Amino acid sequence: MVESKATILVVDDEIAVRRILNTRLSMIGYDIITAADGDEALEVFWRERPDLVILDVMMPKRDGYYVCQEIRRESDTPIIMLTALGDVADRITGLRFGADDYLVKPFSPKELEARIHCILRRTKKQQNEVEEAGVLRIANLVIDTNRRKVLQNGNVLRLTHIEFDLLHLLVNQAGNPLSRTDILTAIWGYVPRRHSDLRVVDVHVSRLRSKIEEDPRQPEFIITERGTGYLFRKAPSSAASIAV
Repeated sequence: MVESKATILVVDDEIAVRRILNTRLSMIGYDIITAADGDEALEVFWRERPDLVILDVMMPKRDGYYVCQEIRRESDTPIIMLTALGDVADRITGLRFGADDYLVKPFSPKELEARIHCILRRTKKQQNEVEEAGVLRIANLVIDTNRRKVLQNGNVLRLTHIEFDLLHLLVNQAGNPLSRTDILTAIWGYVPRRHSDLRVVDVHVSRLRSKIEEDPRQPEFIITERGTGYLFRKAPSSAASIAV
């Protein structure tokens, strides 16, 4: 069952790709809007405010990397990037610019549909959840799990949905190492089929470190456990009344 009437923006300069995704995603219940290049994508995005963006990398005028960066300046709307680039380093560039996930062309429409469903289901759950945990403090971080906000030294950090969920997962398991497979399954909602799928976790951990660590090269919070995955070193304490 798909998320009721979620609106998806499909951005691709290939008309065949736009038509196929428009048809398939409409048939399973999504409202689809499309754009053929980067400039049109940004215009449509800010006008329509979709629930999710499927974004091709190689496009005329403005490429997908640029569009992703522009959206991330003001919005944490989920973004899945489509790339035909073969090099893994090129493929994960979009993740560094703020995309939530990526698929390599040619891709299985069913795999794309599954990833859309996982992301929108998680986003809807976030909007509906009210947690009893409330506010947590870890050193100079304050995490408000109800309003999904994080402060560092009193300043609000701008985290995407994925980054907040990743931080929350690691904090909840503080002291226990989590494998990249466990993290991918818990946050992205699918089991890795290729080793390169796990790079999604590494890139988002790197982005999260860049926002919460004083020196990301020598992290104090999120520690790499060689041969295992990642560990959140410091256990949180409750903070009953923090203004966020």
